[in-house]
Amino acid sequence: MVGQRQTVAFLGPKASYTHQATLECFDESVYDFAPQISIEDVFQAVQSDAAHRGVVPFENSTNGSVVFTLDLFADLPNRYPDILVCGEVYIGVNHCLLGHAQKLAVTVSSGSGSPESSGRATPTTSAPNPAVPRTVPLMDLKHVKKLYSHPQAWGQCKTFLSGYLKGVERQDVSSTSKAAELVAQDTGGTSAAISSRIAAKIHHLDLLASGIEDFPDNTTRFFVLRKASADASAQSSDSENHIDTNMDEDMSRYKTLVSFTVDHNDPGALAESLAVFKPYKLNLTSINARPSGIVPWNYIFFVEIKGRRLEKDGAVNAALKDLGDTAKGWRWLGSWKSEL
Repeated sequence: MVGQRQTVAFLGPKASYTHQATLECFDESVYDFAPQISIEDVFQAVQSDAAHRGVVPFENSTNGSVVFTLDLFADLPNRYPDILVCGEVYIGVNHCLLGHAQKLAVTVSSGSGSPESSGRATPTTSAPNPAVPRTVPLMDLKHVKKLYSHPQAWGQCKTFLSGYLKGVERQDVSSTSKAAELVAQDTGGTSAAISSRIAAKIHHLDLLASGIEDFPDNTTRFFVLRKASADASAQSSDSENHIDTNMDEDMSRYKTLVSFTVDHNDPGALAESLAVFKPYKLNLTSINARPSGIVPWNYIFFVEIKGRRLEKDGAVNAALKDLGDTAKGWRWLGSWKSEL
């Protein structure tokens, strides 16, 4: 329909970090935003044409890759054969502890800890000098009996949690904003969420602590997803699938994601598959592995390289042709402009 607004699906609810990433990429006055409950729901929305684009978290600078997203790219049940990455965005992540204030804490000097704790975890043989959190609680945390957040957040806030909330029950939820929503519904007031400052405003929660991430430059990378045309799953090369038609000397400005499997009984199969990129001077920027789901202790590998797939010829196409000779199977998952 002419003039119909296109939809962008993202991991919701609103106020999630993925929502912030979506706002960075798309103009809300032009697109309809559709928050989804899970990352898989975003994949499904794009695959089914319910959404023109999708935005999902892929990797965090502190805690590594988002395994939920990797597993969906692995796509063992073959539910999302047409999903491609067409863009990326980096969002700085400033985690806060949100909840219900009980009483004000006694003022403490910066970096010295709260009245109840120094913030330093108990020394052990393996960690005789544990780190001290970068921040101190703004309020007393004795009443907090349960924590909610996305699984990635635990690993990004390990020092603060070990120093001030060690032993408190943790509950994984689909997003940090969902965590804030659940805490807002807690009439007992004994739960807290690792979430964003904007989520505190939306859900009318108190800021119990701010900047609780381990590193000040904590950043998450998000992928923008699109659906390929009907023949893209057969690895065709056409402009409709965003395979560029022009040679570009500065290939370092672009990235490409590829997945592949190897014969685990063939010595050197993985090394040979990774080596196909070197003759074409394609720099591997990351490699991940996930269980194949077919044979125990067999894996599907993901490599990200600098460069983009062109319509004809080009270094990436040549390397992928060689990969077909060394790997059991491979799949091009998209090429896009680097925003790093």
